Amino acid sequence: MRVLIIEDDPELGPVLTTGLRDAGFAADLAPTLADADLKLAVNTYDCVVADRMVPDGDALALLGALRARGSTLPVLLLTALDSIDDRVAGFEHGADDYLVKPFAFAELAARVRTLCRRGQPSRPPLLRTSDLELDLPRRRVRRAGTLLSLTAKEFAVLEVLMLRVGEVVTRTELIERCWDESSEPMSNVVDVLIGQLRRRLGEPRLIETVRGAGYRLAAPEADG
Repeated sequence: MRVLIIEDDPELGPVLTTGLRDAGFAADLAPTLADADLKLAVNTYDCVVADRMVPDGDALALLGALRARGSTLPVLLLTALDSIDDRVAGFEHGADDYLVKPFAFAELAARVRTLCRRGQPSRPPLLRTSDLELDLPRRRVRRAGTLLSLTAKEFAVLEVLMLRVGEVVTRTELIERCWDESSEPMSNVVDVLIGQLRRRLGEPRLIETVRGAGYRLAAPEADG
C-alpha cells in the first residue's frame, strides 16, 4: 500500500515517512501542494495524509480539486487545527478522516491502513493458498501452521501476490504497490526481495518466476 504524506515540517515529515515505511507502507513525502499535485499525477496512491497548512496554501484546496475531478482517493487530514468548524470544513471538502496533532503514531497507522483498504476491492481478512495463510489484520503469515517472521516489505509483496494468486504480477506493479520514491526502480530490488521471501517461505517453492514478465504465486492444484 502506497501513501502520500503532505507535510512541510522538517522534523515531522521525515518521522511520518519513516514510521509509515516501518509499518509496512510505501510512503512518499511532499512538502508543498505543488509537489503533492505532481506526485499524484505520476504515481498511484492508496491514501493521502495531509497537513492542512503548508507553504503554498491550504490542503483543502487540493482536496477539493481531487473531489471535483471525481477522485475517491481516501484522504486523512493531520493537523493542529482542531476546532469544530475546522473539522466540518475538512469533511465538507471531502476528507475521509481527521486526526488532530499531537497524536499517537499507532492510531495514525491504524487509520491509514483502514483508509487504504477502503479504497480497494473487498477482501477477506485471511488469505489462503495451498498451505500458506496470510492474516491481514494481525499482519501474520503461517505456512503449514508454522508462524513465519517476515519484514514489512516482504509482507507487502506477499500480500500483492496472494491477492493475485495464479496471475503474473510484473516487477513494475510490485514497485508501484510496495515501494516508494526512496527505491531505485531500475535496480534489482524486487528480485532480491523475492529471493529473500522464497527463503522465508521454504520448500516446496510457491513463487514462480515468469521469464520476461514477472512473478506468480502458484495456484493450488485442483483435486482429481
